[in-house]
Amino acid sequence: MEETTSARPEAQSRQAGCLLCNLAIPLFENMWSDATRGHFRNSRIEFLKGIRSIIDDRIAHLSREEAKGRRVVVE
Repeated sequence: MEETTSARPEAQSRQAGCLLCNLAIPLFENMWSDATRGHFRNSRIEFLKGIRSIIDDRIAHLSREEAKGRRVVVE
């Protein structure tokens, strides 16, 4: 026997993704101007640059060579 699936395009579009992807994101995209979208995009980039800076500082801290030996005061 052959199985037949009646997959209508409108039924597939409702099933794919989530409520946020299908409803909220397109709604917000239409509400915001291009300038507003640009500001939010730049803020995401700056946030990631901050994370990168923290990681770079930590790598530099861990990469420093420790002093071999220690100072002893001789009287």
